[in-house]
Amino acid sequence: MKNADMLIQEMYANATPDAAAMAKYQRNKFPFLGIRSQTRRDILKPYLKAAKAEAKAQNTIAPNEPVIDWDFVADTWQLAEREFQYIVCDYLAEMKIYLLPTDLPKLKQLITSKSWWDSVDSLVKTIGHMVHKYPDLKDDMISLSKSDNIWLKRTSMIHQLGMKDKTDTALLAITCENCLGTNEFFVDKGMGWILRDYAKTNQDWVVRFLKNHETDLSNLTWREASKHFDIEKAG
Repeated sequence: MKNADMLIQEMYANATPDAAAMAKYQRNKFPFLGIRSQTRRDILKPYLKAAKAEAKAQNTIAPNEPVIDWDFVADTWQLAEREFQYIVCDYLAEMKIYLLPTDLPKLKQLITSKSWWDSVDSLVKTIGHMVHKYPDLKDDMISLSKSDNIWLKRTSMIHQLGMKDKTDTALLAITCENCLGTNEFFVDKGMGWILRDYAKTNQDWVVRFLKNHETDLSNLTWREASKHFDIEKAG
């Protein structure tokens, strides 16, 4: 990204005393600059606009050539303050139409580096867009669901958030089944989240899944998945 150094300088210049409270909210896992989400987006906006214009022009000239600036992604991600990981997530979300299947390993690296729910959940919709665009990546989601890494497991399920009637229920079932029995909070809660989300589109399917796996589901997953309906009445 052009002028990335200026973007970083501008971010540091906008640091606030809110940093300590923001770090505490994330269990002090990362230092913060204290920049609120809207301010961060306002700072990023002109740089992102220029990057998108450049990517569009490049893609017009060479449609099959990669345009994502992975050097910018890597350099910015490694910066200590948490807002810089958010900057990367925002950049990739805006540039997702240019992502290629070969970019998935790089996204997996982000998922497993400086991992916490905020960065992981910011990347899953970008990954979901890729999987929907390139269906062959569904096999990769199944592989993620078998990983020992809890964040990859979470990603394998929740990348279908918001897909509604475009949800691949076979993929949803397989990824959830592969994530049963972990006793990991973020895996169990992620499973409950995606099932609750899909229940808005197809409650009967979710009810059947819950009842078919009743003895294997954690209380957390069951509670989250059935939050908005009475499963006994539904069944």
